[in-house]
Amino acid sequence: MDAVDKLRFLNQQTLLEPAEEAESAARPAGWVDPHRRAPCGHSPAALRAAFDSGPQAPALKSSLVRKPSALGIHQAALPGGGRLALLKTMLTSACERNCYYCPFRAGRNYRRATFKPDEMAQVFTQIAAGGAANGLFLSSGVAGGGARTQDRLLDTIDILRAKHHFGGYVHLKLMPGVERDQVRRAMQLSDRVSINLEAPTTARLQRLAPQKVFVEELLQPLRWVDEIRRGEAPRGAFKGRWPSVVTQFVVGAVGEDDLEILTASSYLLRQLRLARVYYSAFRPVPQTPLEALPAENPWREHRLYQASFLLRDYGFDLEDLPFTPAGRLPLEVDPKLGWAAANLTERPVELNRADRPTLLRVPGIGPKSADTLLQARRRGRLRDLRDLQQLGINANRAAPYILLDGRAPNHQPRLF
Repeated sequence: MDAVDKLRFLNQQTLLEPAEEAESAARPAGWVDPHRRAPCGHSPAALRAAFDSGPQAPALKSSLVRKPSALGIHQAALPGGGRLALLKTMLTSACERNCYYCPFRAGRNYRRATFKPDEMAQVFTQIAAGGAANGLFLSSGVAGGGARTQDRLLDTIDILRAKHHFGGYVHLKLMPGVERDQVRRAMQLSDRVSINLEAPTTARLQRLAPQKVFVEELLQPLRWVDEIRRGEAPRGAFKGRWPSVVTQFVVGAVGEDDLEILTASSYLLRQLRLARVYYSAFRPVPQTPLEALPAENPWREHRLYQASFLLRDYGFDLEDLPFTPAGRLPLEVDPKLGWAAANLTERPVELNRADRPTLLRVPGIGPKSADTLLQARRRGRLRDLRDLQQLGINANRAAPYILLDGRAPNHQPRLF
């Protein structure tokens, strides 16, 4: 295969991982409010329609699968808020590990494709020069051990930076078994690094990927990233700063509950300062040990993202989230709305006096709109919902849980 054919081939199974905050390219029938996205990249209205019991549900479910270009180029959002076309690919799909969910597992009868470091750097440079992509997300199967595989990934980005003078965005994967000095070098070359935990505990990982070691191989590199960022100046870093770091969990394959996943997420976000935790709803792959399991409902993925953002950005604790006795988030209710209904219905928040942490508990108010509201209060009192709408706040969503100048605002109750 030539280089372009390899990219097309590798792209067939690279949707296991979200590419930054990539949005779905699909626009299914029933798509409503295209400017509003669920954290998983889809419109909440489209997700709701897809998992309704109506006759269109199967077609809608299919349409929710992200569809990048043939080469694996995604329209993605940068950590700082910018946009770019991101080529997401692998150095090789050959892998010596036998992860039970993965299309690239060693025991699967599947054709493989491999790039040499200079070949990958060259083909990406050509794609970037043609304007098709201006960022790279590079992963790999594990071939010859994690450290040797990491060396090849590092060589690729070294060539791209030093020989081809690429100054754009790079997200580089860390391999299971990576060494600390390799982690530091990856951080020097990249804008973002990541290693996927896949499961929230050692016991769950053993059922999902029994050849991986949870603490030593997967969690330890994330701890090294945090130690390096806290303790070392970014000397030699390509852009003069240390990169952000993320991870991912596979959701719904081995019986883990949402409390387990979000307990691990809370530790990662608060103690190891990850920029984001990704959640990937399980989809069975033929010729894998988990091929007979049903696909996980993407609505669960959506709720996990919502809860994760509450932990990261809104000051919520695990105890605030509306878990069921089985440790799951209810699929039928936004976790922030669930908390507000239980805690704010009888004790609404006076928006003219509440501090920022309290404002963040109100549905319809996020970090940016809370700051805007605090600034507006210095200019005068907020008296009705139109004042909130002018500030960009979702006034109808907030209305049942607030007071404005001592009064509950008139609003149209939600029908569902």
